[in-house]
Amino acid sequence: MLIVMSPEATADQVEDVLKLVRELGFKPHPMPGATRTAIGVTGNSGPIDPSHFEFMPGVGEAIRVSKPYKLVGRDLKHEDSVVKVGEFTIGGPIPAIIAGPCAVESFEQTMEIAETVAACGVNFFRGGAFKPRTSPYSFQGLGEEGLKILAEVRNKFGMRIVTEVLDQENVDLVEEYADVLQIGARNMQNFTLLRRVGQAKKPVLLKRGMSATLDELLLAAEYIMSEGNYDVILCERGVRTFADHTRNTLDLSIVPAVQGLSHLPIIVDPSHGTGRRDKVTPLARAAIAVGADGIMIEVHTHPERALSDGPQALLPDMFVKLVEEVRSIHKVLEKNEGAS
Repeated sequence: MLIVMSPEATADQVEDVLKLVRELGFKPHPMPGATRTAIGVTGNSGPIDPSHFEFMPGVGEAIRVSKPYKLVGRDLKHEDSVVKVGEFTIGGPIPAIIAGPCAVESFEQTMEIAETVAACGVNFFRGGAFKPRTSPYSFQGLGEEGLKILAEVRNKFGMRIVTEVLDQENVDLVEEYADVLQIGARNMQNFTLLRRVGQAKKPVLLKRGMSATLDELLLAAEYIMSEGNYDVILCERGVRTFADHTRNTLDLSIVPAVQGLSHLPIIVDPSHGTGRRDKVTPLARAAIAVGADGIMIEVHTHPERALSDGPQALLPDMFVKLVEEVRSIHKVLEKNEGAS
């Protein structure tokens, strides 16, 4: 059920609708827009009678929603969502750049990379303190020590921290240090974890699963939003196919597909999407050209010694050039949009 308030609806009238939804045993999800407030209703096992709401003061219309996702879709919110992370944003007119090492390996290594990233005017720093690895013998991350190092990056350089949560048990710990909670590809359909971060007070960056369809990605986001956390960022990071010239097959077509169906911002991770350093910059350029709300890039000062994903990490000079190029592409697109 979707309840669309009229543009003239007062705050008290919106609150009356929210109260009735709760009294009926359902959960309301108010989404203020530029000209109106829409209220998604979840928790119902069957259709809800629109007559409960359509004659209430301030209600424009009550609509039954046939799509499996109610909160991520543009039926609920036509305007693009902008996720605020401190004083910075993901979504909106300026593409975000999130950069840093795959894993936090040491204080010195992380600070050295952070200095390069910050010097480019980048506002978001990524780094894994907990690393889900295919082999149990691979480097698993520094844990809380890594989180403390990331917090030092924020304190020294002012960048906001994006890092992964692995399970329900470590959400509280990661939330204490991070600014954005990342759900990795392997956890995209870990529904108990999705519900848990849906109760968190920090934005969530949700990566597409290795074989996930568009609907599965949107429904995973729906799990998070259904718990009350509406600050969700989607991330395309490549899917597994028969191709062997890259680590994964980066699906840039999902960017306009998501934007047609959902108000949520979507960024692209060409590092995991290709797994090859020489392909990261071309695909980052393409991601911005296709309209992504940002990119996530792995950077390392000594990738030959990296404890994880060294072959896909850019060297500092490569990253500096990438930032210049993607910003130039964005300026061209912005100019063309202004002229049309």
